[in-house]
Amino acid sequence: MMESALTARDRVGVQDFVLLENFTSEAAFIENLRKRFKENLIYTYIGSVLVSVNPYKDLEIYTKNHMERYRGVNFYEVSPHIYAVADNSYRSMRTERKDQCILISGESGAGKTEASKKILQYYAFTCPASEQVQTIKDRLLQSNPVLEAFGNAKTLRNDNSSRFGKYMDIQFDFKGAPVGGHIINYLLEKSRVVHQNHGERNFHIFYQLIEGGEEDLLRALGLERNPQQYQYLVKGNCPKVSSINDRSDWKMVRKALTVIGFNEDEVEELLNIIASVLHLGNVQYGGEEGNVCITSDTQIKYLARLMSPLNLEQASSARDALSKAVYGRTFTWLVNKINASLTYTDDSHKNYSVIGLLDIYGFEVFQHNSFEQFCINYCNEKLQQLFIELTLKSEQEEYEAEGITWEPEKFKGIISILDEECLRPGDASDLTFLEKLEDTVGGHAHFVTHKLADAKTRKVMGRDEFRLLHYAGEVNYNVNGFLDKNNDLLFRNLKEVMCMSENKILNQCFDREELSDKKRPETAATQFKASLAKLMEILMSKEPSYIRCIKPNDSKQAGRFDEVLIRHQVKYLGLMENLRVRRAGFAYRRRYEVFLQRYKSLCPDTWPNWQGKLADGVATLVKHLGYKPEEYKLGRSKIFIRFPKTLFATEELMICAQCFHHRHKFKPFLSFLFLSPIAIQAWWRGILARRRAQRRRQAADTIRRFIKGFIYRHRERCPENEYFLDYVRYSFLMKLHRNLPKNVLDKSWPTPPAALAEASEHLRKLCMQNMVWSYCKKISPEWKHQMEQKMIASELFKDKKDNYPQSVPKLFVSTRLNGEDINPKVVQALGSEKMKYAVPVTKYDRKGYKARPRQLLLTANSAVIIEETKLKQRIDYGALKGISVSSLSDGLFVLHVSSDDNKQKGDVVLQSDHVIETLTKIAICSDKINSININQGSITFTVGQGKEGIIDFTPGSELLVAKAKNGHLSVVSLLNLPHSQSDGFSKLKAEM
Repeated sequence: MMESALTARDRVGVQDFVLLENFTSEAAFIENLRKRFKENLIYTYIGSVLVSVNPYKDLEIYTKNHMERYRGVNFYEVSPHIYAVADNSYRSMRTERKDQCILISGESGAGKTEASKKILQYYAFTCPASEQVQTIKDRLLQSNPVLEAFGNAKTLRNDNSSRFGKYMDIQFDFKGAPVGGHIINYLLEKSRVVHQNHGERNFHIFYQLIEGGEEDLLRALGLERNPQQYQYLVKGNCPKVSSINDRSDWKMVRKALTVIGFNEDEVEELLNIIASVLHLGNVQYGGEEGNVCITSDTQIKYLARLMSPLNLEQASSARDALSKAVYGRTFTWLVNKINASLTYTDDSHKNYSVIGLLDIYGFEVFQHNSFEQFCINYCNEKLQQLFIELTLKSEQEEYEAEGITWEPEKFKGIISILDEECLRPGDASDLTFLEKLEDTVGGHAHFVTHKLADAKTRKVMGRDEFRLLHYAGEVNYNVNGFLDKNNDLLFRNLKEVMCMSENKILNQCFDREELSDKKRPETAATQFKASLAKLMEILMSKEPSYIRCIKPNDSKQAGRFDEVLIRHQVKYLGLMENLRVRRAGFAYRRRYEVFLQRYKSLCPDTWPNWQGKLADGVATLVKHLGYKPEEYKLGRSKIFIRFPKTLFATEELMICAQCFHHRHKFKPFLSFLFLSPIAIQAWWRGILARRRAQRRRQAADTIRRFIKGFIYRHRERCPENEYFLDYVRYSFLMKLHRNLPKNVLDKSWPTPPAALAEASEHLRKLCMQNMVWSYCKKISPEWKHQMEQKMIASELFKDKKDNYPQSVPKLFVSTRLNGEDINPKVVQALGSEKMKYAVPVTKYDRKGYKARPRQLLLTANSAVIIEETKLKQRIDYGALKGISVSSLSDGLFVLHVSSDDNKQKGDVVLQSDHVIETLTKIAICSDKINSININQGSITFTVGQGKEGIIDFTPGSELLVAKAKNGHLSVVSLLNLPHSQSDGFSKLKAEM
């Protein structure tokens, strides 16, 4: 219970901020957060509001046992937890038959999405279920990975940031079982489809498809397994994130789509749309001004026809607008499809109860704030206003405390002014919108621009910015792009093309009725404003619960508490305001039976049992304890205590009584207990003084033992030094625990004391073996194959060939030639032979050394040299005597063939741009790893009929291959490059 944790408040703070003595102090508020965070207590109450701090690590507090612990238990009988909020809402819905809602708020990275997941998991586990109900439970849970894939992205602040707002209704039948659901989405950040800031990514689904999609699927979609090939995925320069496993997430999304009820045709059409957005982003334009045409290889004739009258900027904008429209409408279709699968279809019980979950973007302040941040912060203003109104309403209903007012800040006119500029004829622009704002709302105390500001403010404001004073602080908004983003228009002819699509999803997304509607569509801000108004109506009709999420630091580190960042969030979440509202009345409230049961032993008239009315018993108890009239009030069923110190004093008396009970017999305890509170306090002070004296004696004894142990530290273990030696060992092991190597390449290891040198070495080896085992366990078959090839390349070429270091960071590919690069006649000639590797090469004739373009194909049995449609030469691996290559940075190599093979005319001289990769592949396929010779200066090879040729290698400033006057083939190789790349694979091999 909360009361039982009060005595530990010096270490872990109070479980409810309402019990803070100095409740108006922000410093005391944050210090209480810090104490609890350091003890991994991430949940704290403000009355019924839950404050949650993201731990950035897994905590063992979400097990099934924890769920059972919170099921059906009174809100304050267990420690603060998200399960307590979930269970309290559920029980209120069942007992009061009134719809509930849980509002989750906080900035990106604070843990809002995870909080909503935990609530869904709690209901899935604790609510009654049947086979039909279990299907709905599964679909509710599986909707999360699908919506995260299509609506979440990696941002600078959060690797899994929701880029849309979500309100989900969970519908329960009369038995309390979840039987349906409905999701409403708000303001998807469509601009992310075409642009990402540096260090950020597009929506997860694009990377999941590319990394996890099967080869056949990617081939059918025309995609490559490389996000760097797509313009919409390279702008953030962040294709991979260490904390995200796109391949694993892809499998989860595919499974979730099946569970939700997508058939194969729908999945195929959905992925076709995602792939089409990537291809659309790669469409490039060229030509003269006013007559732009598509210049990229893939000719899209109808797009070319439609976009020809546009200039380059207009054409690119039209392309991006189409991409955003396609993705945005597809996301809406996806949400509707999920809703269809969650629809409650049982007509026998049409009435159901609802618990709503609101997971919506938090207040955002960036270095550059645009239209999206304006809409998000407008949404937070509305929610903050609602939060305060409902909190006041709840307080007034409970103890009718009046005189507390809240005047919400409002921004009248900005959206309507923006719409007017978007709709008016003439040359409207972002700057004319700013000028109109200055003329219309320039006199408002919470609005300022560069033109209206004082000299000091002008230094930090751009001429194209306006500043609003929000409840959470000041924000500067840059007006550039406001009109375009608010219009969110798509050319009519592009809509017509989408309506003609054979893709059923696109047909549903782009309705033909939309084309026949002559009215201009509503602007983005107006639509968002209207949807927020509907959301407010929904929330006002329900009993609210609140979860306020806090991000402890910007670096996503476990255990780090950034006070400046947290103070900012405490401010803009309005937590101090909420606490002041709560404390404007009474800090603590309990039902009579609970209060009397806990503290009845402190009064002789109420011990052991009170026989009269509960209210009279509580009145008798508090009178005996000496409560002053201004410290408490008695309601119809509860006692309200105004000051935390009153409760703390009562709790300390309770602890005192319990301590005495364990030390003496029952009768002396009663006679002592019924003394005045002053006598009990004096006795308790004596106990505390004796404890302090004992702690001092123990401290002095510890210091003496430590000093004596240090003096005798070099002797064999004895009573004089055993404490010191044990401390040294313990300190080393704790230091080792905190500073273990991070990976197999990390050679750091704390220096051990002499007595632990041997044990330390055993531990170091065990640690390394464990890390290597863990690393190997995580390696995928593809990456294992890559590493095997790289290690062979390291054995063959490290410190032997100059251009080897440049090949180390580049991954080997399965082939350098795609299916369309190889003539079908060649494929037919190969028959059943499976091609393992193919690469374009240059072949040098034996006579005259003329360079000729060829293709080198490796199969299981032979190396084949191709000239367009002909198989020019096949070298069986059994006839391959060896391979020669120079030590310089050129790409020439010689395949030496056996003279006994009548099919061969002599050795083959080839050149490859990927010589390290090519020779490694040949060595593996032919099993000739030990037959590669790296030569200094020259290579001798057989020309044919007993004749020999010579290749001379010399370093130079540029690559040159030509026949020399002496008849040799002369190769001038680039000068030796600095070995800037370390051979990471060799290091890894050494560790393993």
